[in-house]
Amino acid sequence: MRLVMHLPSHLLPALFLAVGSHKVGGQCPRLLGSEGQSCQRGDQLVLGKAGWPAPCHCPPAATLPAAQPLGGAGLPDHCGSPREATCDFVCDCWDCSDEAQCGHHGAAPTPGAPFTCDFEQDSCGWQDISTSGYSWLRDRAGAVLEGPRPLSDHTLGTDLGWYMAVGTHRGKEASTAALRSPVLREAAATCELRLWYHTASGDVAELRLELTHGAETLTLWRSLGPWGPSWRELAVATGRIRGDFRVTLAATRNATHRGAVALDDVEFWDCGLPAPQASCPLGHHRCQNAACVEPHQLCDGEDDCGDGSDEDPLACSHHTATNFETGLGLWNHSGGWTRNHSAGGSEEPAWPHRDHSQNSAQGSFLVSTAKPGVLAVLSSPTFQATGSQDCSLVFYYYLHGAAAGCLQLLLQMQGPGAPQDPVLLRRRRGELGAAWVRDRVDIQSAHPFRVLLAGETGPGGVVALDDLILSNYCRIAPESSALQPPLPVAWAPAPRPQLSSLPPADACELGHLSCGDLCVPPEQLCDFRQQCAGGEDEQACGATDFETGMAGGWEDASVGWLQWQRVAAQESIGPGRGASTATAGHFLSLQRAWGQQKREARALTPALGPSGPRCQLHMAYYFHSQPRGFLALAVVESGSRELVWQARSSSTRGWTVDKVLLGARRRPFRLEFVGLVDLDGPGQQGAGVDNVTLQDCSPTVTTEEDREVSCNFERDTCGWHPAHLTDTHWHRVKSHGPGYDHTTGQGFFMLLDPTDPPARGPGAHLLTGPQTPAAPQECLSFWYHLYGPQIGTLRLTLRRAGEEDVQLWSRSGTHGNHWHQAWATLHHQLEPSTKYQLLFEGLRDGYHGTMGLDDVAVRPGPCWAPRHCSFEDSTCGFSTGGQGLWRRQANASGPGAWGPWTDHNTETAQGHYMVVDTSPDALPRGHVASLTSEQHPPLAQPACLAFWYQLSLRNPGTLRVHVEEGRRRQVLSVGGHGGLAWRLGSVDVQAEQAWRVVFEAVAAGEEHSYMALDDLSLLDGPCPPPGSCDFESGMCGWSHLAWPGGYSWDWSGGATPSRYSLPPADHTRGTGAGHFAFFETGVLGSGGPAAWLRSEPLPATEASCLRFWYLMGFPEHSYKGELRVLVSSARGQLAVWSQGGRLRHQWLEAQLEVASTQEFQIVFEATLGGQPALGPIALDDVEYLVGQRCPQPAPGQGHMAAPTLVPSAVGGALLFLVLLVLLGLGGRHWLKGGCPFQSNRATDTAAPGFDNVLFNTLLPSSRIASPSRPQLPAPHRTLQPVFGLQLDA
Repeated sequence: MRLVMHLPSHLLPALFLAVGSHKVGGQCPRLLGSEGQSCQRGDQLVLGKAGWPAPCHCPPAATLPAAQPLGGAGLPDHCGSPREATCDFVCDCWDCSDEAQCGHHGAAPTPGAPFTCDFEQDSCGWQDISTSGYSWLRDRAGAVLEGPRPLSDHTLGTDLGWYMAVGTHRGKEASTAALRSPVLREAAATCELRLWYHTASGDVAELRLELTHGAETLTLWRSLGPWGPSWRELAVATGRIRGDFRVTLAATRNATHRGAVALDDVEFWDCGLPAPQASCPLGHHRCQNAACVEPHQLCDGEDDCGDGSDEDPLACSHHTATNFETGLGLWNHSGGWTRNHSAGGSEEPAWPHRDHSQNSAQGSFLVSTAKPGVLAVLSSPTFQATGSQDCSLVFYYYLHGAAAGCLQLLLQMQGPGAPQDPVLLRRRRGELGAAWVRDRVDIQSAHPFRVLLAGETGPGGVVALDDLILSNYCRIAPESSALQPPLPVAWAPAPRPQLSSLPPADACELGHLSCGDLCVPPEQLCDFRQQCAGGEDEQACGATDFETGMAGGWEDASVGWLQWQRVAAQESIGPGRGASTATAGHFLSLQRAWGQQKREARALTPALGPSGPRCQLHMAYYFHSQPRGFLALAVVESGSRELVWQARSSSTRGWTVDKVLLGARRRPFRLEFVGLVDLDGPGQQGAGVDNVTLQDCSPTVTTEEDREVSCNFERDTCGWHPAHLTDTHWHRVKSHGPGYDHTTGQGFFMLLDPTDPPARGPGAHLLTGPQTPAAPQECLSFWYHLYGPQIGTLRLTLRRAGEEDVQLWSRSGTHGNHWHQAWATLHHQLEPSTKYQLLFEGLRDGYHGTMGLDDVAVRPGPCWAPRHCSFEDSTCGFSTGGQGLWRRQANASGPGAWGPWTDHNTETAQGHYMVVDTSPDALPRGHVASLTSEQHPPLAQPACLAFWYQLSLRNPGTLRVHVEEGRRRQVLSVGGHGGLAWRLGSVDVQAEQAWRVVFEAVAAGEEHSYMALDDLSLLDGPCPPPGSCDFESGMCGWSHLAWPGGYSWDWSGGATPSRYSLPPADHTRGTGAGHFAFFETGVLGSGGPAAWLRSEPLPATEASCLRFWYLMGFPEHSYKGELRVLVSSARGQLAVWSQGGRLRHQWLEAQLEVASTQEFQIVFEATLGGQPALGPIALDDVEYLVGQRCPQPAPGQGHMAAPTLVPSAVGGALLFLVLLVLLGLGGRHWLKGGCPFQSNRATDTAAPGFDNVLFNTLLPSSRIASPSRPQLPAPHRTLQPVFGLQLDA
């Protein structure tokens, strides 16, 4: 892209400036790439738009505090360029202000880079034109919209980045949300629109991208899904658009498709028309508008000049063009080809939405209607033998919808001495996208000849042709009227080798490979397991030295100015020999191509897999491209690309040997070489690949080390291998800083950290090879570490070939800065062919948190009952007796309308729980339904058995809890009418022998009644009173689910290494060995959400006292953090206490009194009062004293503890002096008749939604605790007023 400064004609030659932009600083290093900028993460290049290196995006210096509606005036055009010169993808002003608010940022991009909108600052002029409440907003994760949404944007890859999104559609009628660009002008023939979109599978009925110009609206892209759970890229060519146009993205939903859709990183590539030049390079054509084009762009069916002068009918009159608008012209077909157009055409998803000639749905093209596997042949007339000038054919083709689609161009020579079989000149195979691709062949023939175009469709695919343009040197032979009939399908090159000794190919079904007596189905081809005796099923599967014409099955899938081509070394710019021989050989090389798009070149293998965990690709390569370009290897899987390797540029022309770990992958996946070089640049620039081998890829071959499931990761990873699900990976790391292992605290462990290096993928796999079971039951134990406010989910899965995965165990959310042990029983059928694999899957929920695994062990026999069970993956070994009345279900999948609406663990309709129907038909009055756990080990010390239960609104009966240790004893009984809330039950357990817990539901005989259980936990130590916790053994009954803003409170000890700043000591013990709850406010962006810590539901009370200790750990002169106490009931929430960070790094006591006539919860909310500030808010020793009033300080009396700060005694002395001054001022005010720090609130103000609830709130009594010293009386006491709120029910 050029920035053109328009000068008066007498000042020619014109001055052309290339304006680039550079990110500075260590976060965004420059890397070689055609976008001008890209991000390097560790040693890995991030694969961005369609395989280009991802643009380097630095977080903005300031972000907006909330989602914004669309619209608003654009930036002024300071240079006064005419209206028709604005939003035309050419910067006419020095600051590019004429391109501001044009659907992209107005800043002039680096030459060759796109105009981009990442929505970080504004909407770039995109406007919502929806006609219903279902509409687009500029949003970020957790800011405004409810329902499923991206956890991060695509630009920054964090929850602080912005995107465009539509919220959840709640109506039953179909609605469409439409987002429209500003008016854009004059798109070049090379123009391409790329964007990233996000939607979960099944959440949207339809997505559609449209372009409106004049009276016509073109559908550029339309999809009904399915879509994956991550950001996906869309790239569409607009074609040449004359005049004004707009682009619209529309999302349609209905009653069954109601999830959110998001849009990010909209890019316009190569859309500007060529700028006028003072003079053209030698050999170039000068257009009437003074632009310059290359000679091969003349009369090629594209308006490359921008004014159409390169396609002038008079200048191109010697060319013979067939655009199929009125017929086939000179061409004949033998069947299988049909003239058609887009308007009113087929409803197939892959059908072209427009032709190439007119770029219109009304334009005609030729499309193959032959059945899959049958060729449709189009034949030219017979041409005379060529002389010194080539006969050139330019043609446009469309291959979309099927990997098996194929188009071949062949030369059929005639006359004495001519070859009998057609000569293959060009073959394109596979999925090339919904775009018309240009190609050209230059034909030299000593014999008369015909050109044959043969199309073969794959299932669901489309092969089409348009604009066949023959040069003036293609002269029809006089005898061309005597056309020979088209040749049968036998001449079509077979996709796979068929030896003459084998049965004919039609002995097997279409797509099957015939070898000997076998017919190998497509799913067993290239699966790294040889079926045929000669290995034919594993040929052309990527491994090759490129010496044969099959090229190892690699197919060029390029659609632009570059292509991958098998070439002889002596004919290449690169090394003068192949990598495997001292003499000239063949290899895969980047070469020039005729495509109109300025895209990178791609070459792909056939579908491969499944592969084993040790699968590696070995290769030799050369790569030289300065200053821009890249060579990379990607894995294409489920519609997404994962970059697994990138070449380093070398100034030498020699070969470099390298290897790439591919790992365990499911079928189908494809390998893809992606390359971009400037063949016109200085020096001999180029790229090539040779000697590709795939080693240890069979999933059935294992070594002795692969059978080592038990592992402490001190030596290596044993039989565990990082599988490649996305660009997020497990890494074996050594203990350092905040990361420490479980084995020794200084050894190695497996770590999943989505920020090192930064990764966009949703999760990572850690997988074993196939294992042979040693017993019908085996116990797998391991230690896990889930820590951080956005940690996500860790799952353990059992995998068997040909069967669905079985989830054995899972944990979600933070579990504190502590290693926890877990175990799961593996159940096997002991058969010779029985093999299984174990898989740990880490699914991230943001970027703030890490997962760790250590000390995995497997032994014969069953495990003890688990210490925690959420019922998300299984029944955790609970048995329901012979009746089976208790059942595991989710509300979204349960029978009928009975059972809780949501579970307790995830608080969603998809979460699971155990429930029993206590209606008379299912369980008559007085009858009992039992739920019995597996055996727990003996307890060395008392423990607390906690569980969450829900009883239906109609009295279901009584829920009894028994401990069975030799004999059964009842330890708890709850009953009566329930409600919609989950309630916490807890009992103290002591057991010197193995024991079980038994839950009994005794029915009361009420219709439509039930009892439900969820989230069982066995915690060390006695059970705390409801609402109370010293946090020594965990979070007690306090829920720290990441809701509503996506962040959760955490749990740690002061002496435990942590990535977050923590108080060095707790309040309970006053040492680093003690524990507390905390939240790091630095993860909240400006205007970001809050984090909640919620109590269990508490019963109505006339007066109860809440007392707790808190600490604010903010830097000096930073008071941004705030801790608030909310009281939440069915009517809403009310803030009853708040405190900022004015007193830092010290434990302070606060107490408040609550009276309520209805059930409620206490909520601690950590939030920010301004810009982000690093620092924790900590809680400890929360006491909820049921039925007890808080002690009231007497007026004029009181004490203050000696102010001892945690970090240093010097800070304590300074604070003491400040407090003396404040006390003096307060005493002076009191002597004048006022109360210091008195609230201005009315004591009888009623807050809506909290009727009949009395909150008597005592502000902090200014008690300061030192973790290492007892509190000392202070000489003065401050008076703290009491204010109450009386609210009516």
